[in-house]
Amino acid sequence: MRIQADTGRCVGAGMCALTAPDLFDQSDEQGTVVLLDPEPPAGGRDSAREAVERCPSGALTLAE
Repeated sequence: MRIQADTGRCVGAGMCALTAPDLFDQSDEQGTVVLLDPEPPAGGRDSAREAVERCPSGALTLAE
């Protein structure tokens, strides 16, 4: 599994960072997504999927 984040599309809602704080953060300057781990370990894959589903702007995608 690999996560991709489009910071140009991100609206800074922060749902990803709230859902999976080990995988996502928000930049201090723009509030957009910061991808901490693009290849989550097996134990973080469910939260990665949930974070992608909750992203209101569709800025996150998964490649399985």
